[in-house]
Amino acid sequence: MAGESRPPAWAWSVKVNHVRVLVLNCGSSSVKWRLFDGEAALAGGLVERVTDHTTALRQILGEVTDVQAVGHRMVHGGLRFSAPALIDDEVVAAVTELIPLAPLHNPPNLAGVKVARELMPGIPQVAVFDTAFHRTIPPVNATYAIDAATAAEHGIVRYGFHGTSHAYVSRKTAALLGKDPAHVNVITLHLGNGASACAVKGGRSFATSMGLSPLEGLVMGTRSGDIDPAIVFHLHRVAGMPLDAIETMLNRQSGLRGLCGDNDMREVLKRREFGDASAALAFDVYTARIKQYVGAYYALLGRVDAITFTAGVGENAHEVRVAALSGLDRLGVSVERDGKGVISPPGAAVAVCVVPTDEEQEIATQTAALLA
Repeated sequence: MAGESRPPAWAWSVKVNHVRVLVLNCGSSSVKWRLFDGEAALAGGLVERVTDHTTALRQILGEVTDVQAVGHRMVHGGLRFSAPALIDDEVVAAVTELIPLAPLHNPPNLAGVKVARELMPGIPQVAVFDTAFHRTIPPVNATYAIDAATAAEHGIVRYGFHGTSHAYVSRKTAALLGKDPAHVNVITLHLGNGASACAVKGGRSFATSMGLSPLEGLVMGTRSGDIDPAIVFHLHRVAGMPLDAIETMLNRQSGLRGLCGDNDMREVLKRREFGDASAALAFDVYTARIKQYVGAYYALLGRVDAITFTAGVGENAHEVRVAALSGLDRLGVSVERDGKGVISPPGAAVAVCVVPTDEEQEIATQTAALLA
C-alpha cells in the first residue's frame, strides 16, 4: 500500500550487501546517477542539457549492467510518505498530487520514474523522499500558529527538506562517536547553496529549519531564510512589487547574493579577507543565523552529544564553523582544529564534527533495506 509505515531509517542496518542499486536524481535538465553494490559505489555520472529523459536514461543504462533495483530521489512526499515507498501506480498518483508543494522538483523526479519503469520493466523502483525523515517531528515543532482550518485545508505544515542528508549524517556521526544512533542527540547543519539545520533526537528528526518550502530557516546562497512575513505585504503594497517578483527575489536574489552580490561562500570569504564590508556583513549574518538555530535546538533537545557540519560550505569553510560556534564554550561547544571527523577538543562535552554527506549512498541504503 502506498505510504505504508515502515521502520525509520536509523533502525535499518547500513550493511545491506549484494544489492545492485542504480540511484537516479532527475532534474528538469539533468540526470545525476550512481551505481552501488551494497555500500560500494561502482560508477556514476551526470547527463546534462537533458531535453528528453528517455534518451538520457538510455545513455545511462548503456553504462550499467545487472541493476537489481532503482532508487529515485523524490523531493516532496507530503504527509503521506514517512519512509521510502515501492513505486506503483498509486504512489505515482500520490506524488503527482503533491506537485503544487514542489512544482520545480516533483515533475522531473516523476519524469525519471516514468521512463525508468518503461525501460526497466520488472526491476523494483523505490522512491526515497527528502521530506520523509522529518515526518517524526512532533506536532508542537511542525505546526504553524495560523488559522487551523485554513492550514488543514491547504496542507500548511512544516515538511522540512534535506532529510536524506540529515538521516545519513546523523547516523554517521553516531558511528564516529561509537554509539547507537538511537541513543544520540545531534544537531546537523547541512550548509550548501541551500542550507538547513536539524535537531535529531535518538536518531529521529525532532525539529528542522526548512518549513512548508525550502525558503525558511538559515541564510542560504540565494534564499533569504527567516524574515518577517510583513516584508512581503510591505513590498507588495508600498513598493508595488508583484507577488511573483517578491517570490523570485526571496528565492533567487536574497541570502548571500542579496547581501553582497556573491552566493558562493568561497568568494565571500576572499572578499571578506580583503576588507570588503558587504562581504563581511554577509558572513556575519550567515553565521549568526546558524548560531541562533544551534542555541534553539540545544534548548529543545536538552542534551546534545554532537554538532555536525556537512555539505559544501559545512565541510570546507572552517571560518564558518568557528564563527557559528564562537562564544558557546559554556555549553561545552568549541572548535579546536580544521579538517574532517571530530574537530572539537578531546573530552569536550559536545563533539563538533565534520561528516561529508552522501545522499546517493543513503538512497541506495534505504532502497536496499526496503527490498530486504
